Amino acid sequence: MSVTETITSRKAARATAGSPSLGTLGLFTVLLAAALPLIDFFIVNVALPTIGHDLAASEAVLELVVAGYGLAYAVLLVLGGRLGDLFGRRRLFLGGMAAFGLTSLACGLAPSAWTLVAARIAQGAASAAMLPQVLATIQAATSGPRRAKAMGLYGATAGLSMVAGQILGGVLVAADIAGTGWRSVFLVNVPVVLVGLFLAARAVPETRSQHPEPVDGPGTVLLAVSLLALLAPLTEGRAAGWPLWTWLSLAAFPFVAAAFYAVERRADRRGRTPLVPPSLFALTSLRRGLVMIVPFSIGFSGFMFVIAVALQQGAGHGPVEAGLALVPMAVAFFFVSLAGARLVARYGTRVVTAGAAIQGVGVALIALAAWRSWPDLGFLELLPGAAIAGAGQALQLPVVFRIVLSEVPTARAGVGSGVMITTQQSALALGVATLGTLFLSLVPGSGMRDALVTTLLVQLAGVALTGLLSLRLPRTIT
Repeated sequence: MSVTETITSRKAARATAGSPSLGTLGLFTVLLAAALPLIDFFIVNVALPTIGHDLAASEAVLELVVAGYGLAYAVLLVLGGRLGDLFGRRRLFLGGMAAFGLTSLACGLAPSAWTLVAARIAQGAASAAMLPQVLATIQAATSGPRRAKAMGLYGATAGLSMVAGQILGGVLVAADIAGTGWRSVFLVNVPVVLVGLFLAARAVPETRSQHPEPVDGPGTVLLAVSLLALLAPLTEGRAAGWPLWTWLSLAAFPFVAAAFYAVERRADRRGRTPLVPPSLFALTSLRRGLVMIVPFSIGFSGFMFVIAVALQQGAGHGPVEAGLALVPMAVAFFFVSLAGARLVARYGTRVVTAGAAIQGVGVALIALAAWRSWPDLGFLELLPGAAIAGAGQALQLPVVFRIVLSEVPTARAGVGSGVMITTQQSALALGVATLGTLFLSLVPGSGMRDALVTTLLVQLAGVALTGLLSLRLPRTIT
C-alpha cells in the first residue's frame, strides 16, 4: 500500500470513528421523546368531560384544548426541524423536552379553562421543537440495517402511542391520583421528562447539517398562515356555529398556500434553502409516502375521537372502560409491528397493501358490532375488530415512515422529518375536525348508533384509498 493510500485510509477511519452514532440507550431516549407528543394529542379525548365539568368550560373551549395543541404543533414542526439543522439537533431536543415538561406542569396546574388552552398551545410549540430532532437524529446517526430497525421502531412507537394515549387517559382520570383527577394526564409527563433529560444528556449525540441555512422568514410565516387558515376553521367551526370568519378563512386557504409555494419555489431556484424545498418533492418515495399518510392519519384520529365520544356519551361507559376497549388494538399493533421489518425484507411494500386490507376488515367488524350490539358496545364486542384493525395499522404506519425518509439526504434530515411529521399532524387534526364533525352533526337526527356506523363506513372508504395508493409505492425500501 502506498503512503498516499495509507494516509487516506487513516483519514477515512478517523472520520468514521468520529461520526455521531446513536446507541441503544440513545435510541430508547429519542423514542421515549417521540411517544410523548402523540400520547398528549390523544390522552385528553377521554378526559374532556371531566375537564369541562371541573373548569366550567363550554364545548367550544374544550375543542380549543385539543385544537390549540394540534395547531401549534403542526404549524411549527417544519421550523423546529430547520432550527435543529441550524443550531444542533441535540440542543433543540434537550430544550424542547425541557419546555414540554414545563408546559405539561402548567397544564396540570391550570386554574381556568382559558389558562389550560394557553398552556396547551405552549405545549404544542414545545413538541414541535422536540419531535423533528428524533427522526433527524436517527437519519444522521444511524445507517444501513440499524437505521431500518430504528425507523421501524419509530413507526411502531408512533402508532402505539396514539392508541396508548387514549387508554392511559382513561386510567389516569379514573384513578384520581392524590385527588388530581384529569390533571394527572398532564402531570404524569413531568417525571418522564426528567428521566428523558437525564438519559439524553448522556446518550443522544449532537448532529447538525454540514451546510446550515438561515431560517426562511417569509416561508415560515406563509406556511403558518396556510395551516391556520385550513385547520382553525375546521377544528372550531362546528362548536362556534360556523361564523363568517370560518368561511373566509377556508376561502383564503388556497390563495395563501399558492403564495407559499411560489415563495418557496423562487428561493429554491435562486440557490437558497427554503423552509420546505420544492425540490424535496422530486423524491418519488417521499411524495408517494406523504400522500398515503394523509388518509391513514385522518381515519386514525377521527376513529379515536369518535369512539371515545360514542362509548362515553352513547354507551354510558366511564373513562376506564372507554380506554380499555382499545387495548386489543394496542396489543395487536405492538406484536405485529415487531414482525414488520422481517416481513418488509421478504415481501417489500406489498406488506402495506396487505395491511390496508386487514385494517379494512377490522373497521368493518367494528361497524358491524356497533350496528348489532348498540348500546351494549364494549370490550368484548369491539375485541375482534379492534385487534384486526390494529394488526393492519401496524403493517402500514412504520413502513410508510421508512419509505418517506428513505431517499432524503442526511443534510436535509431535519427538513424531511419536519415535512413528514407536519403532514401527519395536520392530517390528525383534520381527522378530528372532519370525521368528528360528521359524527356529531349526525347524532341529533340519526341517533348515536347510526352516526357511529356511518362515520366508520366513511373511514372504511379512507382505508380503501390508502390501499389503492400503496400500489404505487416502490417495491423495495433502500
